[in-house]
Amino acid sequence: MFLNLIGRDRPQAVAWVRGNATNPRLGGIVRFYAVPFGGIVVNAEIFGLPDNAAAAGANGRSMGSSRFYAMHIHENGDCRLPFDRSGNHYNPSGAMHPQHAGDLPPLLSNNGYAWLAFYDGRLSVEEILNRSVVIHAGRDDFTSQPAGDSGDKIGCGVIEAAAYS
Repeated sequence: MFLNLIGRDRPQAVAWVRGNATNPRLGGIVRFYAVPFGGIVVNAEIFGLPDNAAAAGANGRSMGSSRFYAMHIHENGDCRLPFDRSGNHYNPSGAMHPQHAGDLPPLLSNNGYAWLAFYDGRLSVEEILNRSVVIHAGRDDFTSQPAGDSGDKIGCGVIEAAAYS
């Protein structure tokens, strides 16, 4: 069912992510699909992440590079540089980290490119509209309070209703 959503259906909301001044090549799209029985499917495709420098192995071939990046939904839909107006993690229930509604699985980048799809039963499309998706410079440690010690905000995109004509 989830593959059908991503492959055939149109998302109900999207966030076009762009990088900060230090990462101007960072960009991508995060799509949000409503699920008939509740929750959402999230599909992220991000490129230009800072790990794009590939090391060469003993045979001269690229070994690639990979790294984890935290991705969260933040409370405000304001992605003006330097992304400080995006606010904190979306956390309507006041839960401890990593139980915020806005805590999402990490992106695994390979040579600067990451693709991720997952189901989240805690969220609805309606409640995340006009909030933001933020990508952080580091991984989320899933322990530190209040936000996982994930580093600077290097990418941001406002979650907007998808428009179709």
